Amino acid sequence: MMFFLGIDFGTSGARAIVINENEEIITQVKHSFSHPQTNGLAQQWENTLYLLLEKISIEIREKIVSISINGTSSTVLLCNQKGEPIDEPILYNHSRDISLLDQFKTIIPHHHLVNSSTSSLFKLLWWYKNNKIQPDCYFLHQADWLGFLLHEKLGISDYHNALKLGYDVENLCYPDWLKSLPISSILPEVLPPGTPVKTVKNDLIQRFNFPKNCQICTGTTDSIAAFLASGVNNPGEAVTSLGSTLVLKLLSNTYIEDISSGIYSHRLGDLWLTGGASNTGGAVLKHFFSDEELTELSQQININQRTNLDYYPLLKSGERFPINDPKLAPKLEPIPNNKIEFLQGLLESMAKIEALGYKKLQALGATPVTQVYTAGGGAKNKNWAKIRQYYLQVPVTISSHTEAAYGTALLAKQKIGVN
Repeated sequence: MMFFLGIDFGTSGARAIVINENEEIITQVKHSFSHPQTNGLAQQWENTLYLLLEKISIEIREKIVSISINGTSSTVLLCNQKGEPIDEPILYNHSRDISLLDQFKTIIPHHHLVNSSTSSLFKLLWWYKNNKIQPDCYFLHQADWLGFLLHEKLGISDYHNALKLGYDVENLCYPDWLKSLPISSILPEVLPPGTPVKTVKNDLIQRFNFPKNCQICTGTTDSIAAFLASGVNNPGEAVTSLGSTLVLKLLSNTYIEDISSGIYSHRLGDLWLTGGASNTGGAVLKHFFSDEELTELSQQININQRTNLDYYPLLKSGERFPINDPKLAPKLEPIPNNKIEFLQGLLESMAKIEALGYKKLQALGATPVTQVYTAGGGAKNKNWAKIRQYYLQVPVTISSHTEAAYGTALLAKQKIGVN
């Protein structure tokens, strides 16, 4: 019997899930960061990684044949030859002065994904400007470095994490403009996610009782791992995450991009994962209703009768997708006296935005939507699902798995010869 381990490093902690050959969960463990986003981050990640492994029983660890790790996109480190951080890691949401990009505007394409104060490339250039780059040092994403701790091979990344570094996922290479930058010498080698890199290093085999042939595979980002967890594998299938915001991800035969609207494509083998994020979502609902009200009032909605309320539910002006307008004002009037009707109007309006989003992706050339799986807190709202199905005109179901660690475990399994 073979087991596969997926590890998810998020913003507040980490989770590990072990699955078997039938993709059934054998065990799952988690550990919260004690002081997230403070000094000593890398040491905290290392401690957390080993604590997670210790929480998995020896009987299970002895059967784990491959491990993959995901991290937050654009969380990066600069390391020396021993893999020790030269400076504090820069988190995914920590920006730097965007004016730095002006020095390279004649090199970096104007409408490129890396033109952001939080992109991986921008952070690397910031380290370069501040003289942090040493001879023979390495630039790694969070998932890359955590993998290194298990296999001791530096300078390896995957093309999900490397997208915001400027890696060309269409042609599977670094573009010439990127290779002309002064930091090109420390760009990592990029492999497909889930590719076996090396077996677990000997001291960890002895410490945790892993099999000698246990492979450490390249990882992915947390959001793609969550998509993989849904089990989507056919073009036209999509996942909508109903969290604080509304996030759409569609598996497509074709690559599409509209950076101005936040639309870009990740490679998934021979397919493409594309999508966008709207500022509408659960945060708006919770502004007007308590969790208890949302549950109680949702159950009283008459889904066979539309409200005809025409809202664009936002908490403040500004929208990214499917309408790209930084000045788009919220539209939340008229507010009826009946709370049930008001909630239904909000849910209907969000469903229309979701439908508009998928239509925009299709208009750009993506594969038409045939099925939508739902993740996030709003996935449990059955009447909302029925409303969304009415506007989307495709089946809407809840994802059987939503944990990013589960998706990463599937990634660990895919290249080990078990289908």
